[in-house]
Amino acid sequence: MKKLLIAAALAAGLGGMAQADGHANDVTLQLQWVTQSQFAGYYVALENGYYEEEGLNVTILPGGPDIAPPQVLAGGGADVMLNWMPSALAAREKGLPVVNIAQPFKTSGLMLTCWKDTGIESVEDFRGKTIGVWFFGNEYPFLSWMSQAGIPTDGGEEGVTVLKQGFNVDPLLQRQADCISTMTYNEYGQVLDAGVSEDELVTFKYEDQGVATLEDGMYVLEENLEDPVFVDKMVRFVRASMQGWKWAEENPEEAAGIVLDYDETGAQGEAAQIRMMSEIAKLTAGSDGSLEEADFQRTVDTLLAGGSDPVITEQPEGAWTSMITDQALN
Repeated sequence: MKKLLIAAALAAGLGGMAQADGHANDVTLQLQWVTQSQFAGYYVALENGYYEEEGLNVTILPGGPDIAPPQVLAGGGADVMLNWMPSALAAREKGLPVVNIAQPFKTSGLMLTCWKDTGIESVEDFRGKTIGVWFFGNEYPFLSWMSQAGIPTDGGEEGVTVLKQGFNVDPLLQRQADCISTMTYNEYGQVLDAGVSEDELVTFKYEDQGVATLEDGMYVLEENLEDPVFVDKMVRFVRASMQGWKWAEENPEEAAGIVLDYDETGAQGEAAQIRMMSEIAKLTAGSDGSLEEADFQRTVDTLLAGGSDPVITEQPEGAWTSMITDQALN
């Protein structure tokens, strides 16, 4: 809390400058989920003064089960949001013109974690099984994957029964599901923490299955990119954020500690956050923040391949831009 007050005091100090330019230096970031090491780069940039060095006054809004970042962005509650690309592209096709301006996460952390004793060894073995899947936009990669594998998702012996999974691992532990959705950096660790050994589990990483979609990109509203003041602000924001990410990669324990300082709920434990940061560092490794066209196209192809119920129905136009990262990185 103390740090938030200090940040507020600094913001008040910068207030005169910001007032002069309107809100030329104010940035509000909407996270995709609660305060945790998944977002360490932004908290590090705030704590280590990287945003301040760029003349920015940054507010970080935690997410949660009842917060839809695209809605917050659409309503003007944030300048930039973090979102998985399937969710963002679906929102764009439905009429919310969001644009990816930076992609700190190079690889996907999404995977299915299954009980080994169910006999599941390959994707074909999913038939007749119950699989926990997150919804609210997180279901898209799974449904697309099953469609490509030719496995129906409406139950039966030949299909999978989809269990709407809450954001926890209970369905696996309670044997309500044979497999559940997990992130390499979060829920998988929760399963292990519950006393399950890795030998009892089989995992299927979306990345290894060729159906990985981009996660945790930075998105803004398209119309704002026509405003040079906003563009300049985002260039500085992306530059400072990536500085935060690279520091977090190299200092996982310290980065986790910074995240814990900003977690007002007190819900996160130190060991879990350090482990999370170590896994997150594998996903941000190799990214300088710019989006690679091949990664974008792979995501789009995966989503278009959703069979009778694709996530998006046509190749998106204008859904990402390198304008911000080109300026931020040079």
